[in-house]
Amino acid sequence: MSIDWIDKLRVCLQTTAFCLVIAAIQFAFRPNVEYIFPLVYSLSIGLSTWALVDFGRHLFASSIETGWPKGTMLVIFIVACIVAGYLLGTLAADSLLGRSSWNAQALPQLRYSILVTLLAGVAITFYFYSKSKGSYLEAQMAQAKTHASEAKLKLLETQIEPHMLFNTLANLRALITTDPTAAVQMLDRKNDYLRATLSASRATMHPLQTEFDRLGDYLELMAVRMGPRLTFNLVLPPQLASHAVPTLLLQPLVENSIKHGLEPCLRGGSITVRASQAAGVLTLEVSDTGAGVKTSAASNADCGKTDDGFGMAQVRERLATAYGNQATLTIAPNAPTGTCVTITLPLKIKPE
Repeated sequence: MSIDWIDKLRVCLQTTAFCLVIAAIQFAFRPNVEYIFPLVYSLSIGLSTWALVDFGRHLFASSIETGWPKGTMLVIFIVACIVAGYLLGTLAADSLLGRSSWNAQALPQLRYSILVTLLAGVAITFYFYSKSKGSYLEAQMAQAKTHASEAKLKLLETQIEPHMLFNTLANLRALITTDPTAAVQMLDRKNDYLRATLSASRATMHPLQTEFDRLGDYLELMAVRMGPRLTFNLVLPPQLASHAVPTLLLQPLVENSIKHGLEPCLRGGSITVRASQAAGVLTLEVSDTGAGVKTSAASNADCGKTDDGFGMAQVRERLATAYGNQATLTIAPNAPTGTCVTITLPLKIKPE
């Protein structure tokens, strides 16, 4: 039997608080009785009942939803614990205060005490039972939300992969008519790239090292077509290599740089993909020395000014799905020429 002692301590403290409230209410209705009496009896009975209920429930077959006994057994168990808790608590309080609660003079007070114990025991037990069930439902909702997010990320990825494939085939078609030899080389690299992609994990997240490896394969593929007009540099610090990111997160940005930045320039240019960290934030930059943004309003509000709208929109939506408002994407001119797209993500690296 595995017991969460932190949880037990928390429930014990909450029960103690309930007992103090009950003692204060009893004293308010019976001010002629010294406060020490309702205080000691309330704490003794309440904590005895808590111990019997909270530890005893682990001895029975419990519902996965609540961690409590199921059906009729729950009612019998709670009533038995309240009765036993009352008896044990009363004996303990009598011993501490040097008095007896079982003589004829104490009979009226005994009936009142039993009624208070029954009502308080049922109310407090129902509170903790409902809280346990609520925690389970919240966990189920969180799990369902996670699954929904993963499914959405996978759907977005399945939209990105054909988009990248069609762009590459279009480049291949153009190359066939101008340089058949290079077209064959590009086709071979494309086959290798697809084989590596299909054999990779189909998870919605993968290590940053894998993301950079796939970017390197893709850029090598594009270099066959563009030749010396394309140079690239991938900068990934070793300490960031294992950090998980959504699959194909950066590739649409690299495609954007080639299609709208470097290809329109006769001289071509270079692409740099860089990862860095600072103050608990992971920063991913894709910068190029190409044609640059086409309007002066290249701000955070609209990153589609150098894109056909699909790639950047997909990246934004995937960031929102995976990180909510914790991730940002900005676009700005790159000095002296080109464009720089920057993504920031929360950085949570597990210690080795």
